[in-house]
Amino acid sequence: MSADILNKIVTVKHEEVAAVKRRTPLERIRFDAESRVLTRDFVGAMRAKIAAGQAAVIAEVKKASPSKGIIREDFIPADIAQSYAEGDGTAGSVSAACLSVLTDRQFFKGEIDYLKQARASCDLPVLRKDFMVDAWQIYESRAIGADAILLIASVLDDAQMKDFEAIALGLGMAVLVEVHDAVELDRALRLKTPLVGVNNRNLRNFEVSIQTTIDLLPRLPADRLLVTESGIATRDDVAALRAAGVQAFLVGEAFMRAKEPGEALADLFK
Repeated sequence: MSADILNKIVTVKHEEVAAVKRRTPLERIRFDAESRVLTRDFVGAMRAKIAAGQAAVIAEVKKASPSKGIIREDFIPADIAQSYAEGDGTAGSVSAACLSVLTDRQFFKGEIDYLKQARASCDLPVLRKDFMVDAWQIYESRAIGADAILLIASVLDDAQMKDFEAIALGLGMAVLVEVHDAVELDRALRLKTPLVGVNNRNLRNFEVSIQTTIDLLPRLPADRLLVTESGIATRDDVAALRAAGVQAFLVGEAFMRAKEPGEALADLFK
């Protein structure tokens, strides 16, 4: 694997978007996006879990990753989403607040249809997890049914983040802006979105440490909601993060390797 896999992914993403824009002009995808008026309240779903005293979990639907290869062979997005929505089925158990669905094809073996299938099978709001490098993708995200998008600070400049956020908010979508260090966090805090994701995985070398979240949390204003991402695999990880004051989590791999992802979620957040 390249030492800087992120640059490779972004280069390929620009090529993919250029190709699809030739097939579907911006005006058409914008019309499709603006025709989809009903979004599910992504931020509200997370805050409702927190208000109920539970962790707000964005549960990920992910088949593969560049660092681990195929994570889940038995990959049926609709079934996975339903499992997340139900938890372990017992009263009081933790279930997902929202979903995150990987749609990047080349590096994560994702598909747009995976998002459509997952969203259709339950009532949870859905984040499109992909590498946004062009406004065209923001409109496409709403057109395919996404309720939220991911913006990665390390691959976008300030003007792009502001522009992409404005388009997403105008379409009724939430925005999760992802950072990895204090410099990126300061840039992210210039945006309007309350959702700030801290990726514990360094996307340039894929090393992981939950200490990244713990170190950045005190820098977050009270009106923002920190979402810790990556490397959350054990109850000890969850306990350490919750003890530090973290209330929202994005978890994928730990659940994808389990027979019943929803039961694994409920068990991790007991």
